[in-house]
Amino acid sequence: VGEKVLLKCSFKSNSPITESLTVDWTYRPLTGGQMETIFHYQSVPYPTTVGKFKDRISWVGNVAKGDASIAIESPVMSDNGTFICSVKNPPDV
Repeated sequence: VGEKVLLKCSFKSNSPITESLTVDWTYRPLTGGQMETIFHYQSVPYPTTVGKFKDRISWVGNVAKGDASIAIESPVMSDNGTFICSVKNPPDV
């Protein structure tokens, strides 16, 4: 709680990394409910502009090195839940 937390995500792809590579981070609260997209990356990072993670997510990844990690500032217990990272590098998924 209170300390910046790193959510690591690494990937491997047999296809060259291009600007069509996308990263999507989704989140579902521990209490259940809707999955929500909290971060999107395609050439540049697009942190969410709504919801509980607004203004608290930063991109720390480097797709050239197979890293799609993000960081969350000032986490609180209610942020607890399932975080899913999905990387698509057409034609690889």
